[in-house]
Amino acid sequence: MAPWCSVSSGPSRYVLGMQELFRGHSKTREFLAHSAKVHSVAWSCDGRRLASGSFDKTASVFLLEKDRLVKENNYRGHGDSVDQLCWHPSNPDLFVTASGDKTIRIWDVRTTKCIATVNTKGENINICWSPDGQTIAVGNKDDVVTFIDAKTHRSKAEEQFKFEVNEISWNNDNNMFFLTNGNGCINILSYPELKPVQSINAHPSNCICIKFDPMGKYFATGSADALVSLWDVDELVCVRCFSRLDWPVRTLSFSHDGKMLASASEDHFIDIAEVETGDKLWEVQCESPTFTVAWHPKRPLLAFACDDKDGKYDSSREAGTVKLFGLPNDS
Repeated sequence: MAPWCSVSSGPSRYVLGMQELFRGHSKTREFLAHSAKVHSVAWSCDGRRLASGSFDKTASVFLLEKDRLVKENNYRGHGDSVDQLCWHPSNPDLFVTASGDKTIRIWDVRTTKCIATVNTKGENINICWSPDGQTIAVGNKDDVVTFIDAKTHRSKAEEQFKFEVNEISWNNDNNMFFLTNGNGCINILSYPELKPVQSINAHPSNCICIKFDPMGKYFATGSADALVSLWDVDELVCVRCFSRLDWPVRTLSFSHDGKMLASASEDHFIDIAEVETGDKLWEVQCESPTFTVAWHPKRPLLAFACDDKDGKYDSSREAGTVKLFGLPNDS
């Protein structure tokens, strides 16, 4: 038997503890955010705010108050769909949005204004902020990744790739840059030199998403083969796979302590696994495919958004809601 196939002796104490917690905190609430489907949700680093980006060309920001999200503001200005957004890694007031209108916009929640609009070469589909807060990387539909100085808002570097670039991310140490691609590979570049370090053949089909755990021990990738693979950051080897989903894995998120991994797809549930064993910890039921998931940076609360339809009035109209799982059942 291969060493990674060792038989576990039943659920760990952590799994049992979290299952006990979720039995009393398994409520999901939804909050109206947009007039069309929500593509992306993300928490500020202090966990006080949740931002969402939508097909309706806007971003929304909510305040987390006890067990509910209260809408604070709607951010307008983009001329096309807001496909992805992220917060500054250490400043809880700044977030950035990537849009199909060939711009990115940096917003400040204190003034509710756009503090910078940066023109880019193509329709933007993915974005990330470097862990040191100095650089924003944005990828477009033409597989060009542009590195933008977060202070001067000018482009520092631009890379055209010969493969389909899906999701992009720095490692936690800020010295390597990772891309998932359409050939099932993870490409690793040195940073800031952007020289190829390694290409890992990770999946037999399209490698869609990538996330690093907050502890810096692992990163996870999700693929069109419906598998999530977990990788050791230092060794760059796959330590285990999670295979409970049946559809291409679209989105991943590690919990704040790095012990839980949420993954979602067109399956009508979100899988929550214990990272160290791969054991199923919980399943969050959904009525439609899930586009985006994000664990709260301090609490076992999961924000997510699905391809919901507003069935009450018009079954073809998109609902535009964000959801929060992990709330007390009696709330």
